Amino acid sequence: MKEKFSKPKGFGEILDHTFRLAKNRFSDFFMVLLILMGPIYLLQALIQLTMGTNFLREVGSGDNWFDQVLTSFDQGSSPESIGADPGSTLGLILTGLATIILLPVAQVAILYIVNHIRKNEEYTVGAVIKQAFSRFWPIFGSSLLMALITIGMFVGPLIIVFMVGFAGSFVNPIIGILFGILLFLGLALVVALLLIRWSFYLGVVAFGKEAPGLSKSWKLTRHRTWILFGIYIIFTLIVGAISTAVEVPVMLLLGNSVLYTIIINVVSLFTTMIISVGYAVVYFDLKIRVDADDLKELIEDYNGPR
Repeated sequence: MKEKFSKPKGFGEILDHTFRLAKNRFSDFFMVLLILMGPIYLLQALIQLTMGTNFLREVGSGDNWFDQVLTSFDQGSSPESIGADPGSTLGLILTGLATIILLPVAQVAILYIVNHIRKNEEYTVGAVIKQAFSRFWPIFGSSLLMALITIGMFVGPLIIVFMVGFAGSFVNPIIGILFGILLFLGLALVVALLLIRWSFYLGVVAFGKEAPGLSKSWKLTRHRTWILFGIYIIFTLIVGAISTAVEVPVMLLLGNSVLYTIIINVVSLFTTMIISVGYAVVYFDLKIRVDADDLKELIEDYNGPR
């Protein structure tokens, strides 16, 4: 396994290595996420049960089976139901807060596992989780900053697109709409590429003493932005396909029930595991490339004219 980390990998090799790791060490990776996120999902299910949500199958009103299934979700997401169903609202809030706080810690723990595998070192799941929590505040602070940057970078372009589209509609509504759409797509691509350049801050924070690690992430992703963009798209499509393949039939069978929520949360843990392992594989691949480039520069400086 160590040999697979010793040299830079191509697009297909990264995907292959990710899925091999996820398969061979599935229990370790999944256990990390289950230990950190499982209790929150269990609490969410207990709150739903306490508030009267059916465990096996939950349906709403309607003349036929399909309408009943759809209305069970409409009722749970409508503004009226948010106030009328505090259990679901509290469950969503708890899950959201836990994800923001604990998911980065879980991703760092998975980074540590992959690092141990890379070095052929022994480890335990409990030890890597403890090690990840030792970096809790740098992880939390850096993730919070990245979240704020992400929100700002999406809100800003939306405001610009709205203003341009609104102004253009006075000249020609069709041209204004088309220009607004093109401008939105262009700005969205720029934002996505910038976020990719900063996205490996978590690896920097996990293995270094500095935070938030954005500048080093920028250096790591140099000359690899478009490749990383493609990798992110592939992982998104794979995760989306897995989630859809499970969620749609379960939704039609169980409605918005407690069991449906549990199954979707378990699937979410599985897809998060794949993304986290892929993130670790890409991070160490970038480290090899950058370390090799730095070594080449040192050699060139040493052998250069004096």
